[in-house]
Amino acid sequence: MCGIVGYIGKRKAYPVLINGLKRLEYRGYDSAGVALLNDDNELNVYKTKGKVSDLEAYTEDKDVSGTVGIAHTRWATHGEPNTANAHPHISSSGNLAIIHNGIIENYATLKRRLMEKGVEFKSNTDTEVLIQLIEYIQSTKNLDLLTAVRMALHTVIGAYAIAVIDKRNPDQIIAARKSSPLVVGIGEDEFFLGSDASPIIEYTKKVIYLDDKDIAIIHRGEEVKVVDFYNEEMKHDVTEVALDLAQIEKGGYPHFMLKEIFEQPDCLMDCMSGRVNVEANNVVLSAVIDHREQLVNARRFIIVACGTSWHAAQIGKQLLEDICKVPCEVEYASEFRYRNPVINNTDVVIAISQSGETADTLAAVELAKEKGAFIYGICNAIGSSIPRATHTGSYIHVGPEIGVASTKAFTGQVTVLTMLALALGKERGTIDEQKYKDLIKELYDIPEKMKELLKQCDAIRDISQIFTYARNFLYLGRGYNYPVALEGALKLKEISYIHAEGYPAAEMKHGPIALIDEEMPVVVIATKNVLYEKVLSNIQEIKARRARVIALVNEGDETIKRMADMVIELPHTMECLEPLLATIPLQLLAYFIAVCKGKDVDQPRNLAKSVTVE
Repeated sequence: MCGIVGYIGKRKAYPVLINGLKRLEYRGYDSAGVALLNDDNELNVYKTKGKVSDLEAYTEDKDVSGTVGIAHTRWATHGEPNTANAHPHISSSGNLAIIHNGIIENYATLKRRLMEKGVEFKSNTDTEVLIQLIEYIQSTKNLDLLTAVRMALHTVIGAYAIAVIDKRNPDQIIAARKSSPLVVGIGEDEFFLGSDASPIIEYTKKVIYLDDKDIAIIHRGEEVKVVDFYNEEMKHDVTEVALDLAQIEKGGYPHFMLKEIFEQPDCLMDCMSGRVNVEANNVVLSAVIDHREQLVNARRFIIVACGTSWHAAQIGKQLLEDICKVPCEVEYASEFRYRNPVINNTDVVIAISQSGETADTLAAVELAKEKGAFIYGICNAIGSSIPRATHTGSYIHVGPEIGVASTKAFTGQVTVLTMLALALGKERGTIDEQKYKDLIKELYDIPEKMKELLKQCDAIRDISQIFTYARNFLYLGRGYNYPVALEGALKLKEISYIHAEGYPAAEMKHGPIALIDEEMPVVVIATKNVLYEKVLSNIQEIKARRARVIALVNEGDETIKRMADMVIELPHTMECLEPLLATIPLQLLAYFIAVCKGKDVDQPRNLAKSVTVE
C-alpha cells in the first residue's frame, strides 16, 4: 500500500526515483509523483493519475535535473485517485514537499484549525494537512525543519511513513515512521529511502530499518542521524539486506504471479533448510529451542491473521490441535483487536503476515503483549515490524513476493506451521514416533511432488479457458482442504474479479445449493481421505443440478473421473499435507482465467500488497 522512494547523493535523482517506483509497483497504487530539487534549488513537482509509465511520459519534456528528490506511488484513502490528490504534496509557500504512507486520523480537526488560520488547501488528502501543519509550525515559530517535523508529529494521530524536503536546505531529507515501514539505504556518499528494500538493493545492501517514532536526518556528506520525537539520539545498527536483484525480476515469466507459483518447490526447500532433517528424523526450530517453556506449556494457541494468512492459520489450527493436542483459535486480526478478547499469560498468540507490516495484525500483537501473552511471529519480510514486535518466531524464507495475490507465501506459512506443530508435538510427547517420522519424510518430499504437479500447467490452462464466461464459482473442501477451498476462491476473486465462495462441502446443503445450476462451475477438492465418501455424495448432488464440476483427485481415482466434467490429479500424500499440493492447481486456475479475461494479474484493482492501514 503506497510506495516511498527517496534519494540524495551524487547521481541524478530522477532515474533512481523512477526505477525505485517501478520496483514498488507490486504494492498497489493508482497515481504516482516525484519532487526534485534542481541545481538552482528550485522545487519541481510532477505527478499524475495512473501508472509510473504515465508519470514518465508526463515528465518527458520537464526539468528533471537535480541530485535530491522524493517519489511516491499512492493507493487512495482520503480523496479520489486524481492528480491533485497524488503525492508529493507541497506547502502553501512552495518551499516544502512531502510524501506519506499511512493515515492521519485527526486530519479533519487539524485541517479545520489551519483553515481558520488562513491556510488554503488544493487537495482532499490527509497528507496535505500534514505538510501545511509542518510549514505553519515552522514559519510561526521560526524553526528548522527537523524541529517543525517533530512538533507536528506530536500533534498528529495515526500511522505514517514520511519524507520531507525543503528547497531552502537542499542537502537534507527528513524521514519519520510510525506503524508504517521505512528503510534508509546507505551507499558511498549517497543515501536512499524506501518503503522496503526492493528499490534500494540495486545500489546498496546496507540499510537501517527505522523503528516506530524514529526520525532520520539524512544529510549529504554526513552520517545518518536518528532521533526520537524528543530529539534524543537513537542508536541503530546498519544491517545487510539478504535480497538479490534477480529475486524481484520476472526471470522470463509473463507475470510475477506465475513465476512465484513455479518457485514454490524451491521456496519450500529453502523454508525447510536447516530445520527438517530426514536422516536424523527431526524438526529443529530455534524458536522452540530458545523458548521451550513458554511454547510447550501453553494452555492455548490463538492465531491472528488477515486474508490469505488467515487461511493458512485455519490449516495451522488443525495441525496444532491434531499433533500437539492443544486448543487453538483463529481470529481475524481486525476483529481481535477491537473485541476485548480474553487472553491469559499461559496463551501463545501466533501472528502471521507475509509483509510483517499488516496494520491490523501488528495492532493485535501489541494488544496481546499488553495482556501478557507470549507472541510468536510468522513472516516473510526480514526486519519488518511484526518480527521486531514479537518475542520469537520463524521466517518463512520464500523470497520476495511481488504479485499482489499471495501464492508462495501461503505455502511457506503452511510449511512453517507444519514444522512448528511437529517440533512442539515432539516436545510435548503428543505425537506417535512413527507418525512423526512419516510426516517428516512426507513434508520433505512435498517439493518434488509440487514439481510433478506443475507439469499439469498446460492442462489447467486449457480448463481455465472454458470458464472465462463464469460470473460465479463455488469451491468445496472438507477437513484440511476446507481452508484450501477458501484460498482458491479468494485467488479467483482477487485477480479475475469473478465472484467466488469457499465452503465446507457438507455445508453446501445448508444454503449454497440454492445457487447451483448449469451456469455455476463448482471446484471440489476430493482427495482420498477419511471424508472421501462424503465428498463423493456432494459431487452427485451437484451433478444432479447440472453444474459443471472441476475435481481435484488423487492419481488413479477413476470413480470421480467418471462423475466430474474435468479432473486435476494430485500426487498422494498424508492428509494434513494435502493443502500444500491442492492449492497449486487452484492458483493456476485463477491465474489463467484472469489472463484469459485480460486482467492485470500482478496488480489487481483496488488491492495493495502490504496493507499498512486499517
